[in-house]
Amino acid sequence: MNSDNNYININKNSWNNKTEIHIKSAFYNLDDFLKGKNSLNDIELKLLGNIEHKKILHLQCHFGQDSISLSRLGADVTGIDLSDKAIENAIQIAATTNTNTKFICCNIYDLPNFLDEQFDIVFTSYGTIGWLPDLDKWANIITKYLKPQGQFVFVEFHPVVWMFDDNFEKIHYNYFNTGAIVETENGTYADKNAHITQTYVMWNHSISEVLNSLIKHGLTIQSFDEYDYSPYNCFNKTIEVAPNKFNIAHLSNKIPMVYAINAYKAN
Repeated sequence: MNSDNNYININKNSWNNKTEIHIKSAFYNLDDFLKGKNSLNDIELKLLGNIEHKKILHLQCHFGQDSISLSRLGADVTGIDLSDKAIENAIQIAATTNTNTKFICCNIYDLPNFLDEQFDIVFTSYGTIGWLPDLDKWANIITKYLKPQGQFVFVEFHPVVWMFDDNFEKIHYNYFNTGAIVETENGTYADKNAHITQTYVMWNHSISEVLNSLIKHGLTIQSFDEYDYSPYNCFNKTIEVAPNKFNIAHLSNKIPMVYAINAYKAN
């Protein structure tokens, strides 16, 4: 890309474009969420443990369902997202649900210009780092905002998934980060038939790139796990093999689809 602002503006417009569709989608099921349904999955809930009275920074929070779910579990939560449309809706949903979740709209690399405090936990999950070109800067942000001995909980789609074409029929992309991937899509993962089209910019990040960026910035890896399913039905050609566990039908359990990292700030 020609400049940082170029990819940031493209992706901000893309997520602004998707937010209204997502809020109305069955995928996000806002009606049940407003009635009290927790949007978090077993993978991250087990890693987080008891979060009552914990301060949590949630990076790339979209329109706030997971942030508000963390608040409902007793945490003091601040959510960050690039999309102003998403954050506007997050603030409104937090008010509707009577939670005190705080939200900040910014590119996470710019977060030090908006926030100056430390947290017990930094959390981010599912489809986040692909929007970031520089994991070194990402890991530095995580370390900056963690208290000494603070916990980092990260759940993400496995980079093997991003090697395939949309229908998982052939290897189409490089496993390693070879630069920006610029594409245009119709619809969105939450509503594949939505009448919207947007251009976006993404990067693939290998497991080694993720782990080494965290280690370099003083995080101690406590656990690293891989899962042969996605808790979200957001891909093509899926089959539900158990409640809220989806495989690619013709690949079954042969590929990893999600991984999770639990880490601590060393000092």
